[in-house]
Amino acid sequence: MINDVIISVTPEVALDEIYSYAGGLGILEGDKFYAAASRNLKYYVLTILYKKGYVDYSFDENDNPIPMPQSQPFPLESILKPEAEFQITIKSKNVFVRPWIYERGISKVVFFESMCPEFFRGFCDRLYIENSYEEKIYKYIFLAKSVAYYIKNVIGIERVKNIDLQEAYTALVTLALPDFKNYRFTTHTPGPWGHPVYPSPILSEEFGYKSNDEFITLTKIGLENSVLSYTVSAKHEEITKKVFDEYKNKITHVTNGVNINRWVSDHIKNLLNSKEIEKIEKEDIWEAHIKSKTELGFLLKNYKPDIKIYDKPVVIWLRRLTSYKRPYFITKFIEESSLSKEAIFVIGGKAHPNDKEGMNYLKEFRKLSKKYSNVIHVHNYDALNAKTFISGSDIQTFTPFSGWEACGTSYMKSLANGVPVVGAKDGGALEVIKHGENGWLFGQDIRDLINFYTDPTAKEIDEKDFEEFSNYLENAIKIYGKEEYKQMELNALKTYKLVDINNVLNKLYLE
Repeated sequence: MINDVIISVTPEVALDEIYSYAGGLGILEGDKFYAAASRNLKYYVLTILYKKGYVDYSFDENDNPIPMPQSQPFPLESILKPEAEFQITIKSKNVFVRPWIYERGISKVVFFESMCPEFFRGFCDRLYIENSYEEKIYKYIFLAKSVAYYIKNVIGIERVKNIDLQEAYTALVTLALPDFKNYRFTTHTPGPWGHPVYPSPILSEEFGYKSNDEFITLTKIGLENSVLSYTVSAKHEEITKKVFDEYKNKITHVTNGVNINRWVSDHIKNLLNSKEIEKIEKEDIWEAHIKSKTELGFLLKNYKPDIKIYDKPVVIWLRRLTSYKRPYFITKFIEESSLSKEAIFVIGGKAHPNDKEGMNYLKEFRKLSKKYSNVIHVHNYDALNAKTFISGSDIQTFTPFSGWEACGTSYMKSLANGVPVVGAKDGGALEVIKHGENGWLFGQDIRDLINFYTDPTAKEIDEKDFEEFSNYLENAIKIYGKEEYKQMELNALKTYKLVDINNVLNKLYLE
């Protein structure tokens, strides 16, 4: 039998019909899935079914965010097909699992639902949100054992070419399915939260794992048990090799990409289909972009009915709300720059309910939207409306603290739509943003993992970085609509092949 099945095991995947993701990893896995399906690959994504999604927010009269479970946009039964239930054993108890299948061609996403016992069902209701450390531990043990059963008994281990493990939580699959030898492990996070620690006695009880240490870092399990480990940008590879020096010979990188068909607006796609890229002129991209911006204008009226965006540049800062992504750069610019009144600012994203600083930024974003008529807070940012925000905006901002962003893809989506980017020197931005041509790169390029929260030099770095960020963003606002800006639009568009997710698939599976 031909071993032509490719498997990606992930904590999250973003499909357009289901809330089953929290951020960049889910979006990336969704992009890979859709692209693999379009190329008729036997590509299976295995993950957990989170019936209550990740998180939504409402606000009280004092603008305090109130987290709540997500209601699925469509009945799951209308999108997913159930398969036969099976049993696994966790904590010496039988746990019943039902796979739900999303199919596109010969590619599949397999969602594992924890059916019973009832107490265990709740562990898997929501993505990255648990009531205790114990729940987090057993959630990913559930994923690992469900994956192992499904591969052995439904797919057939002899049919599998590669099992790619996304992030450290999925490294447990190597313990649940030790017979498979061609694991490849991808870390998507430089920061410490990307390298969770589990108690060795629990792993011994569940998998027979032996260790002399009381706790074990899951990343090390993934690195130890894989034949190869990927990082997601050239800079991320360099930093990861320093952090996990003993495994550096296993570590390489494949820089992330984006699904052009999914993220590029119809107006830009029509332009690319009507003209060869070398023959597209500045006015062509300007006219196509204005059509995308018009659609964004209609969407923004849902947030502020009187908003008018056509004579001013639209600047976006939209991503997961957490400190290392430095949301305070855009809020400080709005409050302090003399040019802030000359632009429209669309700001938003979701914070994890347990991230106190992220929750504070969420509150601050809302207050700024109330304070300024040219600021719009998008509290319900998701994969569907992101397409319009990204393609219709005029300036993208990417502001992580250098060394902490593995790759990032928001700027890739913008560039592919002909939108210039003001970006930090981090992740994959260093590989695709050409300073002064399709955007601007600001700040320091730090190649060590400085503790953003405790290192006293972080504040000094921040101050210098913000000054550069502010200068470049002001310049972007000044040149909007002029020939210089239109040339940057055209230069940005010409990077669309460079950021195509198909490059990732080629390097991972077809070279």
